[in-house]
Amino acid sequence: MAGSRSERLLALLQALRSRRYPVSGDELARDLGVSLRTLYRDIASLRAQGAAIEGEAGVGYVLRPGFLLPPMMFSQEEIEALVLGSRWVEKVSDPKLSSAASQALAKIAAVLPQSLSETIDETALIVGPRAVAEETADIAALRSAIRAEKVLEIDYRDERDQVTTRAVWPIGLAYFERVRIVVAWCEMRRDFRHFRTDRIAALNETGRRYPRRRAVLLDEWRRQLPGA
Repeated sequence: MAGSRSERLLALLQALRSRRYPVSGDELARDLGVSLRTLYRDIASLRAQGAAIEGEAGVGYVLRPGFLLPPMMFSQEEIEALVLGSRWVEKVSDPKLSSAASQALAKIAAVLPQSLSETIDETALIVGPRAVAEETADIAALRSAIRAEKVLEIDYRDERDQVTTRAVWPIGLAYFERVRIVVAWCEMRRDFRHFRTDRIAALNETGRRYPRRRAVLLDEWRRQLPGA
């Protein structure tokens, strides 16, 4: 196949990841458009970088889970996507997640080859200023409850400035241009509801875990959306 050696190694990794059972060297070489000799050399290179590729010629090869893609295999466009995404998170998220985005980008930059590392500082992709509504909710606590599938009790102020106390199952957090929206199952309404985080006057943990898996609830919520 055409392309650099890094692109060839990446394609080999992706080919192995897509198979749950051992695949022969002949089949891999044919799919990738390389010679069998080149394939064996590439497998040896990936093993030297830590890839848990098990098997041998005549038997077949399989990639065991847990191998992380070496950062030097990122393309320039992938690096730019990571930079743009990280800088967007730095601007629109809560302080804890913003700091995490900055640290993650620094870790990536530290292990990149110099030619790609310079892309991070020189990228022309810019995240402009944003006028986000003043936050009243603890976004970090919301994210933690979503991950742990925990029920929260919130005091919520609606558009008429009336406050109600509700027990909700938070399943998602959406970031819009000016506001953040919590997607949740509301025990009072017995249905999915959307809550603006800048209208959450108080937030308390209940210690309860909601009885259904978040992935299932998210799927049900998506099916209710207009045009789903």
